[in-house]
Amino acid sequence: MMPNVVKSKLFWGFVAVLLAMAIGFWFAQMRGHDAHAAMHAKMHGEGGMHQEHDMVNMPGLRGRDATAQESEELAVMFRRFEEITRTVENLPNGIRTVTFAADEELMGVVTSHVIGMIDRVDMGRDPEVIIQSPTLDILFERRASIVTEMDVTEDGIVVIQTSDDPEVVAALHTHAAEVSAMVERGMEAVHEMMAARER
Repeated sequence: MMPNVVKSKLFWGFVAVLLAMAIGFWFAQMRGHDAHAAMHAKMHGEGGMHQEHDMVNMPGLRGRDATAQESEELAVMFRRFEEITRTVENLPNGIRTVTFAADEELMGVVTSHVIGMIDRVDMGRDPEVIIQSPTLDILFERRASIVTEMDVTEDGIVVIQTSDDPEVVAALHTHAAEVSAMVERGMEAVHEMMAARER
């Protein structure tokens, strides 16, 4: 038989191992929580001021189904938003937008993004980008009711989107205004919209 002293040492050794494992798990959980909190702080800023947004890596531009190229296109447009111009005409049944950049490379990025996003809506492939407006939800859900015309001209990429569904028309108007705000003020506009949704 095993002496009681040895049994006692084994028991307390086992307890110590379990305790160490529990403490390690707790620290790991806290690190994960802290990392999430840090990401949230970077994304949203403390006190709603959004001053800590990471303008280099822009993690908020990643998405569940967004490609690296799509996220990079968004990053380029946010970094150079002041070089992009955009006009919007709200139609009774939709929108007409013209988006332009004098720099050919930037215009190529803008064109690629616009065409890519319209293709995604047509296919119902929501990229679920972190900073994405919930206004897009209805456009993906009711994509069959949207008729889109596109043309690349010397004035920029022209997009006309119309629908017989009044709620989709309202969403088209809202989303067009949101995109225009981002073209005018960049990430500041995103922060404002996210803060408004959190209230």
